[in-house]
Amino acid sequence: MDTPSHPLPPADRAQTRLYYWVLAAIVLGGLFGHFDAAHAVALKPVGDGFIGLIKMLIAPVVFCTVVLGIAGASDMKKAGRVGFKALVYFEVVSTLALALGVIVANVLRPGQGFNVDPASLDTQAVAGFAKQAGQQTVAEFFLHIIPKTFTDAFTGSGDLLQVLLVSVLFGLALHKMGEAGRLVHRFVEECAHLFFAMMNVVMKLAPIGAGAAMAFTIGKYGIDALKPLAALMGCFYLTCALFVVLVLGGIGKLIGFNIFKLLRYLKEELLLVLGTSSSETALVPLMNKLERLGCSRSVVGLVVPSGYSFNLDGTNIYLTLSALFIAQALNVDLSLSQQLTLLLVAMLTSKGASGVTGAGFITLAATLAVVPAVPVAALSLILGIDRFMSEARALTNLIGNAVATIVVSQSERELNQAQLRAELEGGVRG
Repeated sequence: MDTPSHPLPPADRAQTRLYYWVLAAIVLGGLFGHFDAAHAVALKPVGDGFIGLIKMLIAPVVFCTVVLGIAGASDMKKAGRVGFKALVYFEVVSTLALALGVIVANVLRPGQGFNVDPASLDTQAVAGFAKQAGQQTVAEFFLHIIPKTFTDAFTGSGDLLQVLLVSVLFGLALHKMGEAGRLVHRFVEECAHLFFAMMNVVMKLAPIGAGAAMAFTIGKYGIDALKPLAALMGCFYLTCALFVVLVLGGIGKLIGFNIFKLLRYLKEELLLVLGTSSSETALVPLMNKLERLGCSRSVVGLVVPSGYSFNLDGTNIYLTLSALFIAQALNVDLSLSQQLTLLLVAMLTSKGASGVTGAGFITLAATLAVVPAVPVAALSLILGIDRFMSEARALTNLIGNAVATIVVSQSERELNQAQLRAELEGGVRG
């Protein structure tokens, strides 16, 4: 079993206290947003600032972990095998998520009965999202993965796919250098310690960031914003729950762990994501927890960062379910071939979607564009509740990446089953 390349924070009382502080902040933030919406909305910069601090460190953290995972591998065939297994797993499970969204939308038909007149749609409200979604063709999407310069991957658009590409190439080159690259390897390793330490410092602000973000969400949109579209909200949360329990739970049972115990073990990370609506805020804590569960360092370093771009199960459910909801609300009866086309396009557009709030909405606009019968302007129907659905998207994405890492570790025979059981049982008792 590999030893961690970065310090793992102990599961002590300080971590437990942070969990309760975040929980209290979310509750208080929600109440503040409900009773004093005007001042709650003014807290948006506080929540955005916290997420900004996290995003500032995501690229260097991903770079260091991927480089160390590849360069530190004794066998390059193993690194390639881990990457291949992860991508195959991502594609299979992501497709299941997309298909589940289609099935639930066709069975429950949450948009039926809305009878929306296309002429009444607010085209200005979604013009910006539609413009961003239409900026890239398929070829441009793949070319965009290549940064203009090495440093542009970190200082440009902040695209995680660009960071992954640079990290993989750097790690491969460093591995080929052998002993000659030992000094650079040690430098990257020390940088990893530094960036993880910085992240641990930023995480102390989690209660403030999560509370402010929740206050803004409730203050801006209000509880009343949920009522008109409660059917879609209910279907989406139900579908995410079914996916986690049935699909991910079934996978967990095959591997040898209980999905509910895993959720209990990851409660701090899940609560942080719930408050901020961003799975990126929990990237580093998730990696720490997975290593503590018995997953090898090399697998965690490769699977988790790539999963944040290629394994977005919650986003996939959102894409197909929301697209079909909009079609139903407009009384547009999509044929089987149109629904299959929607599903296939979503398999592409979902790749590289960021865990930050709003990216899923842009991706939905790109997906909806392939069905001319459904105007992109119809996105305005769900604009008001998109923020509320982003929590479920981010939570499902996080859980999916945790399960993926455990699965790949097990397939590589680098999962300490005894440690996994002990940690999960301890998490339940805790």
